Amino acid sequence: MSAHAISAETMPAKKIPAPLNGISTPALFATIDVVKNQPQLAAFQFRARGDWLGGTHMRTTMSDFSGAGGEHSHKSAYMAEADHPPVLCGQDNGATPVEYVLHALAACLTAGIANIAAARGITLHSVTSSLEGDMDLRGILGLSKTVRNGFSGMRVCFDIKGDAPEAKLKEVVQQACARSAVLDILTNGVPIKVETNT
Repeated sequence: MSAHAISAETMPAKKIPAPLNGISTPALFATIDVVKNQPQLAAFQFRARGDWLGGTHMRTTMSDFSGAGGEHSHKSAYMAEADHPPVLCGQDNGATPVEYVLHALAACLTAGIANIAAARGITLHSVTSSLEGDMDLRGILGLSKTVRNGFSGMRVCFDIKGDAPEAKLKEVVQQACARSAVLDILTNGVPIKVETNT
């Protein structure tokens, strides 16, 4: 959903910028206008199917989703494999699940930066990010009732270069954070219902 990091307050009052940074800004602003006039098109549902491959190794497939009033398929099914390294009793056949959380946050914020910079007419030269998440394994190992299972803290640092002053590039990053779906999920949480079919 390419428009996730843009909102009405970021739209310029002047002419829409030409495509920039690999972003079709005309399509981006057209999407915003359509959703503004037909809010029911904003309802999306993303899906994933997971299959256990043995041990702590599994594969998730993401192939279809709904939104904009219909069903859609990716141009091909995307797969991601996860495992644990041997120090965590796995075979290291993929990144750990919590590393995918870091990836999801980096991907969401980076997409937002690209969209917002393009909408503001800023050419980006490079965007790199480094992310860290701190975890105390006593939680997931059941050794402490006071240590949480997940990250106790996360940090993101962007190194961004473009044809705008440093203050403007920082504003782009701040706006990407303000409109990030993944940052919102991680910061505010989301109700999760778990069912079992046997």
